[in-house]
Amino acid sequence: MKTLIMISNLNQINLNVDGVIIGLKSLSVNMPAYFDIDDLKNIKKEIFVMINKNMHNSDLDYLKDILIKLNDYNIKGVIFYDLAVLNIGRSLNLNYDLVWGSEHATVNYNTINTYSKWCNYAYVSNDITLKDMIEIKKNTNIKLMVTLFGYLPIFVSKRHLVKNYLNTFNINDLSKINYMWDKENTYPLIDSDYTLVYTNFILNGLKEKLKLDYDYIVLNSFMIEDTLFSKVVDIFNNVNIKNQDELDDVLNSMFNNLGKGFFYKDTIYKVK
Repeated sequence: MKTLIMISNLNQINLNVDGVIIGLKSLSVNMPAYFDIDDLKNIKKEIFVMINKNMHNSDLDYLKDILIKLNDYNIKGVIFYDLAVLNIGRSLNLNYDLVWGSEHATVNYNTINTYSKWCNYAYVSNDITLKDMIEIKKNTNIKLMVTLFGYLPIFVSKRHLVKNYLNTFNINDLSKINYMWDKENTYPLIDSDYTLVYTNFILNGLKEKLKLDYDYIVLNSFMIEDTLFSKVVDIFNNVNIKNQDELDDVLNSMFNNLGKGFFYKDTIYKVK
């Protein structure tokens, strides 16, 4: 099992991990930071590039150019959301793999096995239980990755919802991160090219790592201070059956809003 991190800055490439997931400007959403393609030259670890925005017709030529240009870089794969990436990628002679990562759709092995005709990897959604994640592993031969630490994206909109609100009420707020309150829960919001809403908790899958036989686990550095994130990486690197409780206690002492997400929450909805 290898460890990947979603990086907030290029200094984090020096952490003790196997690889990084990097967001590209104009082509990525829900990432801690967005970089230029030439920044890939300085990364000597495994690199997965996140290209996961909804594509418009006006994006397609640029998308094709980037997919071709990525052949000149030593990357492992491109994680995609929009099927335009798959369709264009299949028409090109790519030196790297495609990773199906539709966030809220990679939830069962039947669909993953269908995508395995064109992709060598799948990025499994956090919208399912740990039991479902284990079942997927047992029933597919494709390489799998999943996020086990960090804030999770729950909503994205092309509309500038925060900026529209501030403008409507003549509020002068230049914050990079805003917050939405719902009863006792607080959700981080970012309004840049998109409006992004994240979970009110940091996913903690430390113990779950020991139960998953996945190829890659992902740690997300979004809104995590560098020193703390470095400690998180060390904890995930060193966890084992004997020390899992001790290290889990350390994580809980570092953060006051850790959560398990849907690891142990079965859906109440059933397909007819």
